[in-house]
Formats: sequence, structure tokens, C-alpha cells
Amino acid sequence: MSSDQKPAPETSEAAVAAGPRPRRLTYAAALTGLEGVALVAGGLWVCVRALTGSPDSRQQAVALGITLVVLALLPLLAARGLLLRRGWSRGPAVITQIMALFCAYYLLQADSLAIPAGIVTAVVSLAALVLLVSPATAQALGIKGPGRGE
Repeated sequence: MSSDQKPAPETSEAAVAAGPRPRRLTYAAALTGLEGVALVAGGLWVCVRALTGSPDSRQQAVALGITLVVLALLPLLAARGLLLRRGWSRGPAVITQIMALFCAYYLLQADSLAIPAGIVTAVVSLAALVLLVSPATAQALGIKGPGRGE
């Protein structure tokens, strides 16, 4: 290599992975993963109740439980991606938080024990959203803002 040549710049993933993972990113991944685990637990609970109880429609209850378990894949994969510092993972994590806010709203409209669950869901999803849109998280994931591309 001559003195005029410069070494090739590092790839964005290699440059991103060089430093330590920010705590905000770790917390966002943990909250997103927690939501995924909650969906799996809720789906399994609905399936068990459908099979052992007497729901109005056993078939619909089992379908709901399976749907919840399948929906849990989105936040679980996003949480894994966040931990591995993959830039693509922020989008699914943000979508998960927005969907959770809608769920929280409807839980808060209930006249039952669903209200505390709605409060917890809203707090967790708002906290995760704040962590996901922070500049430190974007930088750790190698996400450039508008007008900052190469």
C-alpha cells in the first residue's frame, strides 16, 4: 500500500460493534423482550384456559392463544436484534411499543382488574419508546438521521 492510499473504512456494523453497548439500548431490548415473554405467557394461558375451562367457543379461544404466541415473535426477534446491535431491529421494536400503547388504552377503558395491567403496559411501552428513539440508541445501532447518509 502506498502512502497515498488509505485503508478502507470499516463497515458500519463493525464500527458500531466496536464500542460497548449503551445501557439505553440494553434497557430497550430488555423491555421489548419482556413484552414478548408476556405475549407468550398470555397466549399459553389462554390456550390452557380454553382447553381446561368452558369458554363460549373453544376453537376461537385456542386460535387467540396461538395468535398471541405467534405475535410474540416480533418483539422477541426485535429484542435479540437490539442486543446484537442490528439497525433493522429498531423498527419492529417501535412498532411493538405503538401496538402496546393501543392495548394499554383499551385495558384502561375496562372496569376491572385490567386497569392496573393497562397502566403497567402504558408505562413500559412509553419507557421503551423513549429509549428506542434516543440519539444514543440510534448511534449504537448505526442509524443515521435524515440528510446524514453517505
